[in-house]
Amino acid sequence: MSATLPRRTAVVLATACLLLTCLAAVAPKRATALEPFTGYLMAHFTGESANGEQIYLAHSDDGLHWTDLNNGQVVLRSTVGTRGVRDPSLVRSPNGDRYWIVATDLRIAGGTSWDDAANRGSTSLVVWESRDLVNWSSPWLINVAGAIPGAGNAWAPEAIYNPATGDYVLYWATNSPVNGVKKHRIWYVRTSDFRSFTTPQLYIERGGTQGIIDTQIIEVPSGAGGYRYYRASADGHITIEASDSILGTWTTLGDLSHMGITNGTGGGTVVEGPMWARFNDRDEWALWLDQFATGRGYMPITSTDLGSTRNFRTRSDYSMGGNRKRHGSILSITAAEESRVLGRWGDNVPISRIQSYNFQDRYIRHADFDVRIDANVSPAQDAQFRLVPGLAGGSGTVSFASVNYPGYYLRHYGFDLTLAADDGSGTFAADATFRPVAGLADSSWTSYQSVNYPDRYLRHYDYLLRLDPINDAQARADATWRQVTG
Repeated sequence: MSATLPRRTAVVLATACLLLTCLAAVAPKRATALEPFTGYLMAHFTGESANGEQIYLAHSDDGLHWTDLNNGQVVLRSTVGTRGVRDPSLVRSPNGDRYWIVATDLRIAGGTSWDDAANRGSTSLVVWESRDLVNWSSPWLINVAGAIPGAGNAWAPEAIYNPATGDYVLYWATNSPVNGVKKHRIWYVRTSDFRSFTTPQLYIERGGTQGIIDTQIIEVPSGAGGYRYYRASADGHITIEASDSILGTWTTLGDLSHMGITNGTGGGTVVEGPMWARFNDRDEWALWLDQFATGRGYMPITSTDLGSTRNFRTRSDYSMGGNRKRHGSILSITAAEESRVLGRWGDNVPISRIQSYNFQDRYIRHADFDVRIDANVSPAQDAQFRLVPGLAGGSGTVSFASVNYPGYYLRHYGFDLTLAADDGSGTFAADATFRPVAGLADSSWTSYQSVNYPDRYLRHYDYLLRLDPINDAQARADATWRQVTG
């Protein structure tokens, strides 16, 4: 795109004003309450290689079969603290308008020994923030364990929103002496912004010299297994506990030793990094466990009733993609969130051009944020899009994600087509979502029907793209397209 103002400056300025208004004035959508979840996003690291201790992402349609995003490359890189991160936790606000990644500040690949990391390591966590899951802030450090006497580290952070207090419980493991015994215990603070926080408090301690490092909590629908919250902890075993209050009393349900699964006590399959996920389409839960001792990565066990550890069963119907997945977290995502993530990093979604039916040397392209059809497009990426699941949801719908402007989509405004950044609003999602139907001029081609103005279709007029009713043969030809890969 050039820096020259587009010919219809007023339309672009109006679009910008609309985006700013949405960001400033529209109440955020309650994604968890109003929108069904359609996919899954995993954040993880890959190991102690040169680039392994950074943020990687993977996507799944069914919660069992995973595809690496960004061609399996680093998505976020820490530039603070040790300049490495492990154990990332994905956090969504209850309104679905803000996201955080919180991770351990540790880079073993930099030459740090495990003894130094545990006893003389960073007492800070690394945090990123986003409003859309694709555009992330620069990382910052929060020194959560600095106030713990003798703290040697801060590892394996997790966070969960606590409706009882209206903020987040951020918890992690710190190796420190308490009552003369130095070991890892779980500590917590409360925070509303992952910048300021309360004084750290002891959260979980096991008896004697037994330490505990990895703990993750999941909230379940009321009555599922008899409790509201369940947590899994690596404490020699993988211990499952339950409670109706995040900061209240927890009841021990048991461990996984009957399945031959431990955290090192008694042999068997030795695992760490328990990672919960609920299946989007049913009341069934997966507990993913990292087989770190053998280097085989994560494996799932599943249950339809979390009230007893005897209800878990092993699974073999899963695949983890190309990258080795080390300790991370899984977030169920809506169609809009999924579309944004795949539009940015889903290289498995093919790049396409959209060819005009009646001007077959011309393709849809963006120029100065306007949208038109042109021949011999330069740069070629201006005419390349990924047809991702529709931002507004709905079976079979699509949105046109720009290849060279990630996070930007074709959307109509005043029935004119523009290229604009997704602002996360319901209006934008609807304006940027279309339903492919049999071509109006030729059924072997495709036409794109607006989801929020179903009597209107994507068509060109004087080479410019519009959203119009289609009433004659000329308009039918103008509204007919072919998706060409590449």
